[in-house]
Amino acid sequence: MQQKRNIRIIEWEDLDKRKFYSLGMFMTLTTRATVYPFTLIRTLLQVQKGKSLYNGTFDAFCKILKAEGVRGLYRGFMVNTFTLISGQAYVTTYELVRKYVSQYSNSNTVKSLVAGGAASLVAQSITVPIDVISQLLMMQGQGQHLTRFKVKPKMVVATSRHRVTFGQTRDIMVQVFAADGFQGFYRGYVASLLTYIPNSAVWWPFYHFYAEQLSKMAPSSCPHLLLQAVAGPMAAATASTLTNPMDVVRARVQVEGRSSVMETFKRLLAEEGMWGLTKGLSARIISSIPTSVLIVIGYETLKRLSLRPELVDTRQW
Repeated sequence: MQQKRNIRIIEWEDLDKRKFYSLGMFMTLTTRATVYPFTLIRTLLQVQKGKSLYNGTFDAFCKILKAEGVRGLYRGFMVNTFTLISGQAYVTTYELVRKYVSQYSNSNTVKSLVAGGAASLVAQSITVPIDVISQLLMMQGQGQHLTRFKVKPKMVVATSRHRVTFGQTRDIMVQVFAADGFQGFYRGYVASLLTYIPNSAVWWPFYHFYAEQLSKMAPSSCPHLLLQAVAGPMAAATASTLTNPMDVVRARVQVEGRSSVMETFKRLLAEEGMWGLTKGLSARIISSIPTSVLIVIGYETLKRLSLRPELVDTRQW
């Protein structure tokens, strides 16, 4: 497809790394801020028993907004912003592994699959402790009864916004360490790997598949950018659907403090049946669409903006 449309993929060695990292952090932060409310809602839907709190994504959005305002939709966001570090680790690993695999295979799909899986492994090793804390903070509103860790009352009524955010964070971290030690911050690590490595690994092949099919159906005058914009969300929806069951298990392991992935999976099936494996799926798809657009369009734009000056006229997009 790339050859047919005369497009050369911008590789790692073509980039001005200083521009790449500075612009990349800004774009990642903007995307996370946009989709965070749906990330919070997804977690609440996945952890709740049946429909004890919310009937779905829209119902959860309205109830949280009414009870807690916009601030309630961003509970735990400040802590979650530290995942920017893992985001940069992801793209760096992805590009470097892709470059390494290119020595053995010219297939863009193979390079993307291997690089995507490796990048997710590195990123999750950094992300899991941040996710554990941010998810516990997410539960401190209407879902507080679903977790064993609760902030002290004085933190809830604190008048300083700074104290509320980081006071609660410190309180939760102390409780987690006291109850489970250092390993408590990596609770659900295996479940996270089983969720996000396959998600990242299958996203890229599905993206290339959908882009190729769309390219065959679209007229030759159709901009390649438009095909990318459509293929990305389609790949995200597919990958999210395939990996959502394990994502539900991951959320419950981390929030409820369980230690066994298999036991959590069996208990979920026993209590809520196969329907329980789809909990939070719509919210997950909604939050993954902007992210996929960023990856497909924003990330390529980022690389274009980060090109070394002498290569600007040698790449087409």
